[in-house]
Amino acid sequence: MTVLVTGATGTVGGHTVQHLLRAGQKVRALTRDPARARLPEGVEVVAGDLTDAATLTRAFDGVTAAHLINFGKDYKPLRNGEEIVELLVRAGVRRVTVLGGWEEGTLEPAVRSSTLEWTDLKPIEFMGNTLADWGERLRTDGVIREPYGDRRSAPVHESDIGAVAAVALTEDGHAGKAYTITGPEVLTPRDKIRILGEATGRDLRFEELTPDQTRKEWVEEGTPPDLLLFKVFGDTPGIGHREMVEFLLRLYGTNHELGSTVTGTVEKVTGRKARTFTQWASEHANAFRGQASIA
Repeated sequence: MTVLVTGATGTVGGHTVQHLLRAGQKVRALTRDPARARLPEGVEVVAGDLTDAATLTRAFDGVTAAHLINFGKDYKPLRNGEEIVELLVRAGVRRVTVLGGWEEGTLEPAVRSSTLEWTDLKPIEFMGNTLADWGERLRTDGVIREPYGDRRSAPVHESDIGAVAAVALTEDGHAGKAYTITGPEVLTPRDKIRILGEATGRDLRFEELTPDQTRKEWVEEGTPPDLLLFKVFGDTPGIGHREMVEFLLRLYGTNHELGSTVTGTVEKVTGRKARTFTQWASEHANAFRGQASIA
């Protein structure tokens, strides 16, 4: 069988490719720019863009299963889900996994109402968001200043998301299921800082801001941190820094039972324990050690 991986040059997509290769599968990778793709030997690389269904016919041809993401390069939900699903069905694709983004778009409902054997992948929080959100600040001064330092979540290693996807794409028993995917432990920002400090050998600190201090620093002084949410929604009409800060204060200050409950999905699906944040921190320690070490 040939398995197509969209978003193959991304973090989750790259891990999905690796897991499929280790399972002996033939892998085809979809990317907007094949010339810049850095993928393992043996992976067939094809050009295409999920936001433009006209570019996908060749990529879907001869594919048995496909790993799909529901967003384009701007992280906005796809608007052409029905077109994509129509092409998949017409090409004879039988099985798909769908990795969602910040919000559901047109792809998920189109997949669920189709004849495809689908599996929804719903990670609670990527461990990699820690690097996207905190990397620059920790490299620069070793301090994270944020509100609600005791908020709880169960972040998952991106490799484990890829492992779940690879199993769902190649083994029976996963059709029609929505998998909430977490790591093996519940952590707070203070926990993460402690673990990153141990992994890097640096004196890293978490300084908690009150909501009013957060508003002052992130809005009035115009210095919001480089959080992933600001990157994704920063250029969205009608959503300014003030609105984003208020959203984050509500998000961080609310106890989310779903986000802070370990599901055990990784072990149930793959038969292997989920990777810990300590493992992730060790793998990415150099990225948090300062400018000279990552040059």
